[in-house]
Amino acid sequence: MLTDTAIWPLVVKNMTNNSGGHAPRKRFGQNFLQDEGVIQAIARAISPDTEDHVVEIGPGQGALTESLVTSGCTLDAIELDRDLTTGLLAAFSIHPQFTLHTGDALKFDYGALRKGDRPLRVVGNLPYNISTPLIFKLLENASIIGDMHFMLQREVVTRLAAKPGSKDWGRLGVMTQFYCAVTHLFDVPPEAFFPPPKVQSAIVRLIPHPTPPYPNCDVVRLGRTVQMAFAQRRKTLRNNFKGILDDEALASVDIAPTARAETLHLEQFVALSKLPGIC
Repeated sequence: MLTDTAIWPLVVKNMTNNSGGHAPRKRFGQNFLQDEGVIQAIARAISPDTEDHVVEIGPGQGALTESLVTSGCTLDAIELDRDLTTGLLAAFSIHPQFTLHTGDALKFDYGALRKGDRPLRVVGNLPYNISTPLIFKLLENASIIGDMHFMLQREVVTRLAAKPGSKDWGRLGVMTQFYCAVTHLFDVPPEAFFPPPKVQSAIVRLIPHPTPPYPNCDVVRLGRTVQMAFAQRRKTLRNNFKGILDDEALASVDIAPTARAETLHLEQFVALSKLPGIC
């Protein structure tokens, strides 16, 4: 498990200092976490141990990496910015269980990292501009993932954890909760980063369901159904499914044609996805 006191190499301190020489790049969505209290809170939430295989997406300047690698876990880190890799290797290559991959997390083959039956534990301070497509990519790999802990824009976390009937309930929440249990752990203020982002952040935990709750559901059909249902949020299902599902089809699964998508529960979307006409 994590040690109570992590000894940070000098190179890590230099990397995480505001004047460490690397200017955060807007095109990579870089906002480097530097608040020690927040870093340790995230590490405690993850609580890796020697038996774990952790994948860190976007280690950046290594703020969280030190707490992960000193736990003794196997750690694969994926960093897109080549200018950061020299510092990361200098700081962490002394740990034989650390491997750095230079590449795009959106295009990465996560299945290639798995060793034996050990599930992957995925963590990361995700760039806000790619967070949603990256989450969808990881959901496609949910069968090999034990859990995920992400720093995201708080608005995104709210949508991930939303419940039916709320204004935040939408495609992201439906599809994520189809695969995972979602927990909004805690918020992180802008001043915890350099440079401070203009939005609030939050930590979310996603745990893939050990047994699929809807094993006979075609996830591709479900995705299309949800996308059509929320195509125009303020319109009724009758309007959004016009020419695809008529009132009789909707009523056959006990859904009122005058209902809006945000009122439906996950199981109702699953039922809709099985109707003839959805393809």
